Amino acid sequence: MRTIEEVQAGDVVNAPGSPLDGAEYVSVYSRAQAIEDGELVDVSEAAREVGIRYPVALTRAAWTRCVEVPESLRGSEQSERGRLHDVVWMLRCAIGRSRGDRLTYELLVVGADKRRHRVQLVSVCGPGDTAEPVLTVMLPDES
Repeated sequence: MRTIEEVQAGDVVNAPGSPLDGAEYVSVYSRAQAIEDGELVDVSEAAREVGIRYPVALTRAAWTRCVEVPESLRGSEQSERGRLHDVVWMLRCAIGRSRGDRLTYELLVVGADKRRHRVQLVSVCGPGDTAEPVLTVMLPDES
């Protein structure tokens, strides 16, 4: 089995018995590339601090909505570290209640208007670039 780093656009899928067997890869975009490009934010270290063993990344939209401190809250008790802790802690709690590779959870996030807003997040467990299990946290309208 090849890793995502070994696959190039134009390569042919070798998956006997699969409907994709013999299909040509149109494009390949690895998780590592998405992290390097800033489309995903690696939060694995913060996740490990709350007991999540798998690598975890947030989409840029989830990071902006839930972790990034709005300008109007700068200098307040809000911090990216604290907000990120809330995201991964609530993920850990949701994992404990979950049965499956996709889960939805909610948390309260203080918005630019200084009010608490309920935000829904989706976490998907899937194969990483070398087929290892990884978690990706996103907003519900992302895939």
